[in-house]
Amino acid sequence: MISRFYGIVLPLMLAGCMVGPRYHRPDAIISAQFKELRPAQGWKQASPQLAARPKMEWWRIYNDPVLDGLEAQVALSNQNVKAYEASYRNARALIDSVRAQLFPTISGSLGFNRDGHGAGSLSSSGSNYAKAGTAYNTYDIGPSASWDLDIWGKIRRQVQEQVTAAQASAADLANATLSYQAQLAIAYFNLRYQDSLQDLLRRYVHFNEQALAITENGFNAGINDPTAVLQARTTLEQNRASLIQAGINRAQYEHAIAVLIGRPPADVTITPAPLTREVPPIPVSVPADLLQRRPDIASAERKMEEYNAMIGADMAAFYPDITINASYEQSGGDPVTSLMSMANRVWSLGAAASETLFSGGSRTAAVHEADAQYDSAVATYRQTVLSALQSTEDQLSNLRILADEDVRQAAALDLANRTVEVSLNQYQAGITIYTTVITSETTALGDAETVLGIRQQRMVASVNLVEALGGGWDTSRLPTKAALQKDNPFLPAFIQRDTNR
Repeated sequence: MISRFYGIVLPLMLAGCMVGPRYHRPDAIISAQFKELRPAQGWKQASPQLAARPKMEWWRIYNDPVLDGLEAQVALSNQNVKAYEASYRNARALIDSVRAQLFPTISGSLGFNRDGHGAGSLSSSGSNYAKAGTAYNTYDIGPSASWDLDIWGKIRRQVQEQVTAAQASAADLANATLSYQAQLAIAYFNLRYQDSLQDLLRRYVHFNEQALAITENGFNAGINDPTAVLQARTTLEQNRASLIQAGINRAQYEHAIAVLIGRPPADVTITPAPLTREVPPIPVSVPADLLQRRPDIASAERKMEEYNAMIGADMAAFYPDITINASYEQSGGDPVTSLMSMANRVWSLGAAASETLFSGGSRTAAVHEADAQYDSAVATYRQTVLSALQSTEDQLSNLRILADEDVRQAAALDLANRTVEVSLNQYQAGITIYTTVITSETTALGDAETVLGIRQQRMVASVNLVEALGGGWDTSRLPTKAALQKDNPFLPAFIQRDTNR
């Protein structure tokens, strides 16, 4: 029966086509090179050795085993990533749901009746009376099939639409994974900043305690007035309060890291360690590479083809639907001999076409709606590219400027520390008042916190740059159209080729 279907239908479908526009990726608004990579900016290209590192495990460039262990858990345990993964599986299932419409619907029937005659009943011939109480069995069996021929490509366009939607969903999953990995890295470096800040404040608290002891000794000896003691104690308590606040901030970052790896905060404890001083080099090429390396751009590009296919599906509604129906039935009184009799066989084969003659302009409106959605997708794609360029330029400039600021601020801190030493010696020698010591110490602490903050900003900027560049991802990791559609031996090859376009 299936072979008869194809013998009749294939010539019709070979003559058919997929109506609607072919998809061509629109041009993106993109520059030839990054502004920050021009020689005038003094940016140095990253060492080629970095490119040999595992591309998807980008966090390994920081050479931090603790960070490596945490990042490895994001893709496996982060609940938001799991939600995106479930959405992707749902999109894949929808492909099979839509694609099933390309196949004929085949059903089978099996019937059984037991009939009997009472006294004086007519026989089946209508001329004789059957013996009272006689009974007989009848059977009927047979398959039927119905096939909606996709002559104009409406179903194939819907399959194409769903396939590209699944590819966009896969890109969304990759983008979400990268985003949460970046969030974890930023939270981790912020936590390490709090660790280093606590170390810094502990040193200053220890210094304040020594200074308080000196002023108290001077007061007891009649050398200092009570104001010096009060100033020393005030500075000590202020730094102690700052130390407590740093502990609060650190705890919150640790809790955030726990949630990002899909675990309750009570189960995660990270041993304190200083913030690294080394910002690893990050390879940066040309802006056009972002089109292949950023999953959010890939998702936006796939959605353009999705809406392009939707236009074709809506345009196919202007053409008639053609359906082929076939049935085959055998019946008889004996399940073995009667059903094998040629006289008891009945079959039918027919075709029907239906066309909407008037719909009040709904079909035209649907095409216009799909066309507008496509134009919106194009604008979204181009804006996504522009935003990617902006974020990349932002982080490149941040890293360049912060590197210069780090050098200047480190020099300022060195001078401030020397000022504290001089002012303390002068105070002990009775040359200056204690207020001078407090002022110089406060300046030095502020400079030290600024230096530490710059280091923290540089690490965060490096993570943001890695994310802006796609984290080593590229479009070759997207599932192909062929992979998303399981080849079926009953589906003609030319249909499979059409739906893979």
